[in-house]
Amino acid sequence: MSDDARDEETVTVAHGGGTGRTRDFLEDSVVPRFGGDADGLAVGLDALDDGAVHEIGDRSVVVTTDSHVVSPLSFPGGDIGRLAVSGTVNDLAVMGATEPLSLTCSLVVEEGVSVGLLEDVLDSMQAACEAAGCAVTTGDTKVMGSGDVDGVVINTTGVGVLPQGEHVPDAGLSPGDKLVVSGPVGDHGITLLAEREGFDIEGDLTSDVAPVNDLVAAALDAGTVTAMTDPTRGGLSTALNEMARKADVGALVDETAVPVRDSVAATGELLGIDPFDVANEGTVVFGVDAATADAVVDALRATPLGADAAVVGEAVAEHTGRVVLDTGFGRRYLSEPEGEQLPRIC
Repeated sequence: MSDDARDEETVTVAHGGGTGRTRDFLEDSVVPRFGGDADGLAVGLDALDDGAVHEIGDRSVVVTTDSHVVSPLSFPGGDIGRLAVSGTVNDLAVMGATEPLSLTCSLVVEEGVSVGLLEDVLDSMQAACEAAGCAVTTGDTKVMGSGDVDGVVINTTGVGVLPQGEHVPDAGLSPGDKLVVSGPVGDHGITLLAEREGFDIEGDLTSDVAPVNDLVAAALDAGTVTAMTDPTRGGLSTALNEMARKADVGALVDETAVPVRDSVAATGELLGIDPFDVANEGTVVFGVDAATADAVVDALRATPLGADAAVVGEAVAEHTGRVVLDTGFGRRYLSEPEGEQLPRIC
């Protein structure tokens, strides 16, 4: 891109959507500057995984960071505090670090936010930390002028140690691996949209936001997990496409096997939004060796968050980098959504 073209291009909401525009920005502008090798770096920024892995002596340490924005700040099932802790704990977990050592917390607060609301958010963070078995050990607070930031923004960084010494990549699929989803998809994004717009929808809509480290630990103990990621921005569609593309395999998914709550499906249909395309915050997508897939699903179903876990497809050698969705009536490519359908959901 020429200097003139670069200067004329502006940042859009799509740059933060977690799909193609985000990848282009990272690959063109971020990775060339920060994606090089460093001493002791086993997995770096250029992998575009959920975190970095540093080799420190005989230990493998995972570091991840995320900034959290959501509107409204509170929603059925959680709030921005629970989201901030869960999102970072979950990024550690899907790298294989299921026992987080420490979190940092940076609060950016708009002048005029009530102290009571802020303390409610901090209470939620504390409860989520207790559920995940970790603590916030350092942080920072900034207060911005009225209108300079929308309410509350939270950045959290997490540190964890890999118990087996090797991380599980999102790029580890091989043909024959089964694709497993730990729970219903679309809960978080559809719930946020309905709450934000004030829709009175029949049926319970609740975000799935929760720490998944215990769920992931159960899967790792039960079988051979070859790949995993959490389907946040861009939802299941983006997660599967990224896993297939990175591993240079195809994916065949049985649409009828993917768990979707009736209330989420009905609301998504009403709003014209596919639950496959919106974020979850307490669900994991696994690639699992076929020989142990049933054991992994059984282990997931025995956990509080994994009752609806299911095998939803498999990795195949054909149509590399693409996901084919078998609808029961025919087959089509499952593409990732373009841009950002639901701004400020995670």
